[in-house]
Amino acid sequence: MAKAKPYKAYCLDLDGTVYRGSERVEHAAQFVDTLQQSGIEPFYITNNASMTVDQLHDKLEKAGVHADRSRIMSSAVAAAKYIRRWYPERTVFLVGSKGLEEALDDHGIKRVEKQADIVLMGLDPQVTYDKLANACLEVQRGAVFLSTNGDLAFPTERGLFPGNGAFTALVAQATDIDPVFIGKPEIHMLEAIHHEYGFRKEDMVMIGDNYDTDIQAGIRFGIDTVHVNTGVTPMDAVLQKDPPPSFVLENLSFWDH
Repeated sequence: MAKAKPYKAYCLDLDGTVYRGSERVEHAAQFVDTLQQSGIEPFYITNNASMTVDQLHDKLEKAGVHADRSRIMSSAVAAAKYIRRWYPERTVFLVGSKGLEEALDDHGIKRVEKQADIVLMGLDPQVTYDKLANACLEVQRGAVFLSTNGDLAFPTERGLFPGNGAFTALVAQATDIDPVFIGKPEIHMLEAIHHEYGFRKEDMVMIGDNYDTDIQAGIRFGIDTVHVNTGVTPMDAVLQKDPPPSFVLENLSFWDH
């Protein structure tokens, strides 16, 4: 990799970039440690909305990364920020688990079971037919339809499990209404960091293993992107993409600071 300019906001994907299930991704923790020793706290960007910030923090600790909790931006946190900014004082019918519940509560957003202003969907491993049916009814009634991410599947040690995007697609098909997605490849997570911290776009970089989510989010937002060959999209496939990432690395040990 050519020597990259110094950035002020390093936005790191998690699954496939920092860890893979319960396994560490080699060199990621050392990369973060190098940034922290130079006085830079990176951001941790994940489409995972089911885990709380504390759970994500603990998982990062197990991967050898000592993260600042305030820099963890899950799609649950980003969704709560999005609602508070663009739909203040509105109520939410929620399909999701602890991560989303906590994010909404932390941002003072009221949850209701009917007559909601917004339907928000995130991964819910305990989802029921009745809950999905009620989400459909609320959307048909006119509620704003939001979803944390469109990931159809997510990697685990056992293989690919159905993701939030698969359940969101069910509601979208049943209602014939498309949601607004908050997570990558949409720009909302990066935009929230940009808005809250006041970084210039030229001072931000998105680092990830998935071209279609991580890299596309950075490209769409207009910041530099770095693809690492440690997860979803193989390097040879990324090299054929148009537009390409700003940089392509085998892993984070190849970053030339």
